Amino acid sequence: MNVFFEEDGNFKVASIMTETPASMQIESASGKRSKIKMNHVLMRFESPLAGFMESATQEAETLDLDFLWECCGEDEFGFEAFALDYYGRKPTPVEAAAIAIKLHSAPVYFNRKGKGRYKAAPAEILKAALAGLEKKRLLAEKMASFIVQLKAGEMPDELMQKRDMLLYEPDKNAFEYKTLDAAASELHLGHLKLMQFCGAIPSVHDYHLGAFLREYFANGTDFSEAAMTQVVDGFVAELPLADVEAFSIDDSTTTEIDDALSVKRLADGITRVGVHISAPALGIAVDSPLDIAAMQRLSTIYMPGHKITMLPESVIRPFSLDEGEIKPVLSLYLFVDDSFTVTHRESKLEQIKIADNLRHDALEPFFNEHTLTEDSGHAYWATLLFLFNLAESLEKARGKYDPTKPPQVDYNFYVTDGKVSIVSRHRGSPMDKVVAELMIEANNQWGALLAAHEVPGLYRAQSGGKVYMTTKAEPHQGLGVAQYAWSTSPLRRAVDLINQRQIISVVQSLAPAYPAKSDALTTHMRNFELTYKAYSEFQIRMERYWCLQYLVQENISEIHATVWRENLVRLDNLPYMTKVYGMPVLKAGTRVSLQVQEVDTLMMELRAKFNCVLEDEPIQEVVLSDDEGAELEVSFEEKKVEVTQEKAATQVKAEAE
Repeated sequence: MNVFFEEDGNFKVASIMTETPASMQIESASGKRSKIKMNHVLMRFESPLAGFMESATQEAETLDLDFLWECCGEDEFGFEAFALDYYGRKPTPVEAAAIAIKLHSAPVYFNRKGKGRYKAAPAEILKAALAGLEKKRLLAEKMASFIVQLKAGEMPDELMQKRDMLLYEPDKNAFEYKTLDAAASELHLGHLKLMQFCGAIPSVHDYHLGAFLREYFANGTDFSEAAMTQVVDGFVAELPLADVEAFSIDDSTTTEIDDALSVKRLADGITRVGVHISAPALGIAVDSPLDIAAMQRLSTIYMPGHKITMLPESVIRPFSLDEGEIKPVLSLYLFVDDSFTVTHRESKLEQIKIADNLRHDALEPFFNEHTLTEDSGHAYWATLLFLFNLAESLEKARGKYDPTKPPQVDYNFYVTDGKVSIVSRHRGSPMDKVVAELMIEANNQWGALLAAHEVPGLYRAQSGGKVYMTTKAEPHQGLGVAQYAWSTSPLRRAVDLINQRQIISVVQSLAPAYPAKSDALTTHMRNFELTYKAYSEFQIRMERYWCLQYLVQENISEIHATVWRENLVRLDNLPYMTKVYGMPVLKAGTRVSLQVQEVDTLMMELRAKFNCVLEDEPIQEVVLSDDEGAELEVSFEEKKVEVTQEKAATQVKAEAE
């Protein structure tokens, strides 16, 4: 005797060996023996096992589901009884099994009510289910067609319309995502690489920029009309005009000039040095539409070849310290004796005429490490030499003067018509030191001024190697100052704009814009910390993109690098670090030659192969120590993004990953 039974949702047949009221021992046609429960048995039969299931399956394929559904009625039924009605006679075991197989294969038509028992689905439910199946069938056909197009390098229009979703916010339940995923799996490609292959990413640069804009500028980068027309008028005429003219020192691409310097010789061997900072706080009312826009952006965002300003151009221009114009400024005056000691300080709100905007590329040949001992012929040489000597005195007073400090290298990115040039320059040159030390002095002294008058501000502090922001005056160990309140870039950073408002209130003996325990001040500080970090990481990402693009642009096949640690190396003449897999273990500082194998600007990857060691002895590393990284929080270039220890650590981590 044989049995037709159900096991794990499938129908099977076997010979009965022994049985009990609850179970039976069976043997399949292949000789495999097993035990099944008695309630799994659907039918007993005498026919041979060989070919039984094949015959039943073939018979099931001849049965019409719609006809079966019409014949079965509305009541629950067993498959054997239904087979008897269907065939109009006692069915053969193969025919009965065929009915069971067909009913079981169509859950849309027949609801299962137990082993071997079914009930026809109601007409309305069946109609809806069949419509759903038809929709799935059509979608499957469409997906198959789209996959063929994708594999051929063509992006279907329907998928192109969902491009942003597929690129930046994938919905794994969406038809478009499933189609892309299926094609990518067949081609063994990532989704982004497949979209690039199909022309859906025409510009890799715009893809990376788009990811950032989607998150931080979902409504676009333009300012609202209200924000662009909310500058307070009539404040300049009330300010006194300074009795000296000022000059600025910036990169050639700088358009937001917010700091300038002046020098005037007084009587009794005293020289007055002025640090003049543009004063947009005078024209931007707290909580005005313009202020709200600035507090949302919190900082100008920089990337090679482009920037997104914190303030509209129509607001920047009245305050930018452009040469030949008279502009309102917040000034810190240092009274310096012949030993370059600051005898006292004074802060003023005033107007000043900007005589010149000096640019790094034009100035550096006339004022550098080699021109400090002899007049180079530049009109500002003597003035700059005085300021350089003062800067060294201020640096010594902070306890940070170190003539043996290794050189620091900075990189400027210049992008024109999609082509990039990456120019290195030594940071810490005489003109850099002049700007750095005087800005540190201003941020330190204005922070002290706020603390002395118990007016809250936003401070940058460092303790135990950790850099953080606070509303209280706390030491910045890296800089060697008692407090450090960012105040010298109010056109570029919301923190500086906020601090400038507080400083002006002290200078003018007015109530502070942000009183003690101000919730707004704390909120702005927290928002700034998070946002500024994100902006900095984005800038690093775009600089990495342009480094890779430079390798492609220049068709560079061999590069030299310096081992940073283990298999992590830093490329020569580029601010780029990467891992080199398969490189032997070498000492940090070892110079190596690498063969460029693949440059992928989309995935931000550089694959390079180790060639050889260039030098046996490691060279001296150009690194940022804790103090140096913190000291370089002052901006030298148009970027005005602080090169801090934490940024260096973030870059190393990001590149290592």
